[in-house]
Amino acid sequence: MSSSPTPNASRLLWSQPRSPGRRPPLSLEKIARTAIDIADAEGLDAVSMQRIAADLGFTKMSLYRHVANKAELLAVMIDMAVGDPPAVSAVSGGWRPRMEHLLQALTETWSRHPWLPGATMGERPMGPNEAAWTDRAVQALSGTGLGGDERLAAAFVLFGHIRNTQSMTTAGTQPWASGGHFDATLTELLHSRRDDFPALAEAISGGADALTDNGRRFGLDRILDGLAALIAQRT
Repeated sequence: MSSSPTPNASRLLWSQPRSPGRRPPLSLEKIARTAIDIADAEGLDAVSMQRIAADLGFTKMSLYRHVANKAELLAVMIDMAVGDPPAVSAVSGGWRPRMEHLLQALTETWSRHPWLPGATMGERPMGPNEAAWTDRAVQALSGTGLGGDERLAAAFVLFGHIRNTQSMTTAGTQPWASGGHFDATLTELLHSRRDDFPALAEAISGGADALTDNGRRFGLDRILDGLAALIAQRT
């Protein structure tokens, strides 16, 4: 999906009906949902206008009556896939449980759609669903004494951490781990040369589950602890 969104992309995203109504034989929603199904099953590279048209039983040109190009379609796919964020106002216990609840839901959403972290990189239009996730994160930090810009910055940092660790999971960028466990062959090799890699050899001796989530939980706890310290200063 290398083409660029047209200036109409943002209007397209924000003009989609949010309530069910009469469903035409072919619509932007049907096109995007078919594209999401393909991306979920086979990856984003498998998504093409020709493939979508074939799966839906329409001609390729008929799709262009609803969306100008593949980049615009990707913008709609992203917003549809992320969906509505969970409410945080009813979560008891203060800002931290609210944020934990939201971030867990974000992790589950990106796990269902493993193409999302990569697809949401770079300059692109943002739709109302995606904006709502950021709104919920800022809401979760209300009443903490942090300014609006600080709450927004905190949301960016936290979402970025979830994105990075999810991307590492889907891209397999930790070759010493397999299925969340240290690779046995690499572990043996590192121990055989522990004089060359003393710190790493010692670290992997601590247990086989250290990379289960690519450091997501560890990093999240540290970020939230830092926010807690800042909030304590303000209050």
